[in-house]
Amino acid sequence: MGKVHSRAYTNLPVVYPELGIKPRLVMAADTSQERADFAREALGFEASTADFHEVLNHPDIDVVSICAPNFLHAEMGKATAAAGKSFWIEKPVGRSDLETQDVAEAADEAGVTTAVGFNYRNAPAIEYARQLVAEGQLGRITNVRGAFFADYSAEPHGALSWRFLRELAGSGVPGDLMGHLVDLVHYVVGPITQVSGVKSTVYTERPKLPVGTGTHFAVIDNEEMAPVENEDYAGMLIRVGDSSFGSGAVGTLEASRVSVGPRAKYALEIYGTEGSLTWDFERMNELELALGCSGPHVGFTRVKAGPGIGDFARFQPGAGTSMGYDDLKVVEAKKFLLTHLSREQLQADVHDALAANRVVYAAEKSALEGTWVAVGPVTGDPQNS
Repeated sequence: MGKVHSRAYTNLPVVYPELGIKPRLVMAADTSQERADFAREALGFEASTADFHEVLNHPDIDVVSICAPNFLHAEMGKATAAAGKSFWIEKPVGRSDLETQDVAEAADEAGVTTAVGFNYRNAPAIEYARQLVAEGQLGRITNVRGAFFADYSAEPHGALSWRFLRELAGSGVPGDLMGHLVDLVHYVVGPITQVSGVKSTVYTERPKLPVGTGTHFAVIDNEEMAPVENEDYAGMLIRVGDSSFGSGAVGTLEASRVSVGPRAKYALEIYGTEGSLTWDFERMNELELALGCSGPHVGFTRVKAGPGIGDFARFQPGAGTSMGYDDLKVVEAKKFLLTHLSREQLQADVHDALAANRVVYAAEKSALEGTWVAVGPVTGDPQNS
């Protein structure tokens, strides 16, 4: 993710030359000397260090990207806020909703700009979906269905990286994938107000892997096994908006990191009284859209993202030539830096991360207690101004 952020900063003046913003890559911090050298020699940073505090104390640095594992997010986020630096941090920000709240409060107190890596918001097709819902073209939203299914841990001998350990990652797939899905529902439809959750751990042991020596994609045979401490699968029933019985939208959300078949099938479906739409990240430049309940063209039609939808034209000249994952991060970098310069909030921030985490951990509580759990609202200043 550090490479992705670095490339996004570098590509910003190419994609958005009229902004007059040309980021300078001043210093990268990494405990691995090999990765620190790569940051200088390949990514173009002027200097590198093993101590992230040197980044925070550098007088030439205005903004910071936090791309470390989950267990370092809160420490780094609060320290960056205390140093008066704006920061772009990857989700889930904290290993719990309370840890995430600490980061949000630190950012509010310091008055710094924040951005959170909810990059799927920036897909032009999602921006168009949000517009359709906001304009009422789907009518009253009745139900939502989302499934973020991936196979990155479907191999039983996939390494026990930090992502599988509660102390280092917090929750498992709820914080990793479900948080993204919850944020999409918040962004496109509205706030989730009640949840009823279920969770499971499919593979209870995995081969041990020393932290920093590989990733959760690594496959290890004939090694010592250790327990998996968090969830491979999570599901929840949700109520959106008005949480009273019989009003507001309802729906189901699922996330899995061990599904055999889906590679990165991150899908969202929204159904309304006048129309419906579906989106899948594996075909992220398309929407399936149905408007109206009768007539010769009733039913879903494929709509391709193209110029005029979101920031598509910044990357490709016409529909059918697709944007990719890294492009979404360039959009994210643009929104972050424009927010930093203007204080007009354009990108998801730590308050959005807190809102998503409150849903995730309410669902965990629900799974343990077997009851519906209400999700508390997020307070704070989303513009930090």
